[in-house]
Amino acid sequence: MTEVKSMILDKYSNREAYKSIRTNLEFCGDDVKVIEFTSCVLHEGKSTVSLNIAASFADMGKKVLMVDADLRKSLFASKLTISRDVPGLVHYLSGRAKMEEVVLDTDVPNLKFIYAGATPPNPTELLAGKRFKEFIDLAKAQFDYVIIDTPPLGMVIDAAVISPMCDGVVIVIAANDVSYKYALEIKDQLVRANCRILGVVLNKADVSKTGYYSKYYGKKYGKKYGYGYGHGYGYYGHPQEDGEDQKGEKKAKK
Repeated sequence: MTEVKSMILDKYSNREAYKSIRTNLEFCGDDVKVIEFTSCVLHEGKSTVSLNIAASFADMGKKVLMVDADLRKSLFASKLTISRDVPGLVHYLSGRAKMEEVVLDTDVPNLKFIYAGATPPNPTELLAGKRFKEFIDLAKAQFDYVIIDTPPLGMVIDAAVISPMCDGVVIVIAANDVSYKYALEIKDQLVRANCRILGVVLNKADVSKTGYYSKYYGKKYGKKYGYGYGHGYGYYGHPQEDGEDQKGEKKAKK
């Protein structure tokens, strides 16, 4: 059994925040079943958000499949108790495993999990291949919701490659971590890929200065709705423009 509790946020404030996001996703329509999560850069808390949204849908009694589609450097492999011998998404996409062999049980009722597996030499090609489309079709037939965690779109193109095969995408943005201009560039990439953008999750937002309600709820809800895991990511080789850092902001001149 796969242990996922280490990344499920049990605090009341976090559960309420994820319930709110879940409700907004439900209002997107009955046809929204395969939902992709991406971000602009590393450490924005995307994987934590996607996993907790999956768990929130499972709490409703929905059959949910959580998919780790970061084939380059999986965060979940280091955060969850997963045997290295267990086949993952890479094994299915390369034809070395069947669907039932890569779907793992979790300690959350109604929630199944597929982790990325061994790092392949051609991750983008695997995700763009026909077996991934077949995988999506099989998953939709077996589950009420399929939540797919992808690498940051500002680092590699994988999220844009997957997006046309999903019913919609959610962008996770950490407050004060990326520039407005850079966030728009990421959004435009998804638009050019003919992807339906369901919305944006503002993560790590400081609510301590929002007036009366922050005083009342501050101690109960905490200052942040999410946590920036993501330290398991490696460098994705994204070419930065001269004079810009990975967040799309100009570096200070010395």
